[in-house]
Amino acid sequence: MIDLAITADHIRTTIHGYLDEHPEEGPALTPVLGLLDDGADLASRKEFRGHATAGAILVRPDGRALHIHHLALDKWLLPGGHLEPQDGTLFDAALRELTEETGIPADAVTATADRPVHIDVHPIPANDAKGELDHQHIDFRFLFRTTADVHQLQTEEVTEAAWHDMKALADKRLWRSVAAALR
Repeated sequence: MIDLAITADHIRTTIHGYLDEHPEEGPALTPVLGLLDDGADLASRKEFRGHATAGAILVRPDGRALHIHHLALDKWLLPGGHLEPQDGTLFDAALRELTEETGIPADAVTATADRPVHIDVHPIPANDAKGELDHQHIDFRFLFRTTADVHQLQTEEVTEAAWHDMKALADKRLWRSVAAALR
């Protein structure tokens, strides 16, 4: 078993801090808090009731956000992914995923805050090749700014990267949260 540095307490504290700023998101996150109450290890990708992932919204000065084309899901997504043992916090995981997938160095991005700008719970289909059942991702999304461009993509997972207008974000709650944070 892999021992992850990110604890249930860290996840719970992050959710509660987010809900202090976004109380309207309570109904969507109550089931996640219930999983924690039931002892679910949300830091483990083997927890198929749901597990934490970390994502990055990277915005350029012109307001465009970076999207990557994810190989396994064949979709345009924001950079992000599963937690790793070296991640001390959800923020660390989001920054690591951003740099791994895009090749943009960590010192070329600036975080707007050390707390998520958005938390999204969404379904992930089963993946027989990986032995994974249908499950939920609880995606903690952090907002970063940059003037840098994509360097080298992590081609095992990402096939393309492109800067899209913020309004291209499918989730309007995310778009509103990002727009408010950038003001």
